[in-house]
Amino acid sequence: MANIYEVDSGELVKKAAEKLKEQGINKPSYVDYVKTGPGKDRTPTDASFWYVRCASILRQTYVNGPIGISKLRTRYGSRQRHVVHRAHHKKAGGSMIKDAFDGLEKLGYVKNTKEGREITPKGRSLLDRVANEMLKSGGA
Repeated sequence: MANIYEVDSGELVKKAAEKLKEQGINKPSYVDYVKTGPGKDRTPTDASFWYVRCASILRQTYVNGPIGISKLRTRYGSRQRHVVHRAHHKKAGGSMIKDAFDGLEKLGYVKNTKEGREITPKGRSLLDRVANEMLKSGGA
């Protein structure tokens, strides 16, 4: 039985995003029209951005959990350019992360605890199953 540490994280997130899309994780209506943080110039251009972000948050919860919205805002943040002085890191927007957690909680993949959000056995099983499929198909 493989786990997520044995496969490429980018490919794992893409495959898990496909699974989440099949299961119908709810996509907020504003996702296609807003930037992900103050350091970004434009909205995401990828049509499946929401599902990839949800899968990435699920993986981050698996690896670093229990984890909160503030740590993930820092993780998904970027450098904001300035005209006169140098760039500084800015945190990403928190509402997208919170809505992703809400969708993952409805599917039963994440639960909210006193320490932060933790992955459930169902969520761990999903990511491990995707990693197994990747190893069997030779996509490690």
